Amino acid sequence: MTEFSPGLAGVVAFETEIAEPDKEGGELRYRGVSIEDLVGRVPFEQVWGLLVDESLEPGLPAAHVDLEQRTGGCVSDLQSTLASLSGRWQLGQFIDIGDDEAKEDLRRLSAAALSIVAQSGRGGDLPPVPAEIVAGGRTAAERFVLEWRGEADERSVRAIDTYWICTAEHGLNASTFAARIVASTGADAAAALSSAVGALSGPLHGGAPARVLPMLDAVAESGDAEKWVAEALGRGERIMGFGHRVYRAEDPRSRVLKRVASELGSPRVAVAEELEQVAHEAIAKKHPGHSWTNVEYWSAVVLDVADVPPALAPAMFACSRTAGWSAHILEQKRLGVLIRPSASYVGPEARPLQEV
Repeated sequence: MTEFSPGLAGVVAFETEIAEPDKEGGELRYRGVSIEDLVGRVPFEQVWGLLVDESLEPGLPAAHVDLEQRTGGCVSDLQSTLASLSGRWQLGQFIDIGDDEAKEDLRRLSAAALSIVAQSGRGGDLPPVPAEIVAGGRTAAERFVLEWRGEADERSVRAIDTYWICTAEHGLNASTFAARIVASTGADAAAALSSAVGALSGPLHGGAPARVLPMLDAVAESGDAEKWVAEALGRGERIMGFGHRVYRAEDPRSRVLKRVASELGSPRVAVAEELEQVAHEAIAKKHPGHSWTNVEYWSAVVLDVADVPPALAPAMFACSRTAGWSAHILEQKRLGVLIRPSASYVGPEARPLQEV
């Protein structure tokens, strides 16, 4: 393909068997299984197994990795620690190891990521939660909450488990593409995963939930969602959590998260539903087909049930996406092709040095 496509939009770079976002029908299936059949029926660690192993078992194990150095941010803590595990664990490079060893490396690293983020979110001012307390958790989400806060309640665990399942995989997004690029070089699993985490440092991929709650608070304070939306659009502001580059119908993840937020009794549901309706109608007039809420809108409400602070939201996304990243990294390893797209040169024509 020689035609230029900004951001590679619409360019098919891979064939994948991992996930199937149905942009017209508003469905998302992991290896053929709808996320609506997964949430509430199997925990995140088994969804990790479905995506990576094509089986619910063995899934993701329990793990603990000491957070030896804090960087001042949860995402950077995760990225730097994952990268360091390459040397600490003496991981083999993909070009030198088999698929089974690569899969086990990814399993260990993904499990470690949950522990790293839990410790980072807890902060360095509090003592670590004793290992025996964390080990008492029955699921990955429960162990995460225990290692993060020292105690776990059912609402928080369900909120986090639901969020992780809904955001575990979604095709060739920025972070997944970054992971596949690094995997294609023959690097090790830690290098591929840490590069994917680096793609989450910007607010346009994975960080938007942190910007939704302040918006809901502003709408609630104004008491008039319709006026708030009109004024925001009039100022040219972006209403966070609306529109998606893939879906033209409702984002299925948003639908599931909205239902769970209501079932968990979130006090923000009422204002979120009001803003959703008003903003949907207003945005549809300007951008038909891009006016539905996306996963980030209702993710913010669900994560709020678990008292996840905005600064922790991108790292929570990274925890969930270890599943999709790992599956794509393995798929890329099996493909065995170095990713190297072309660029069209549009700079100056040949000229002498004196003209510079």
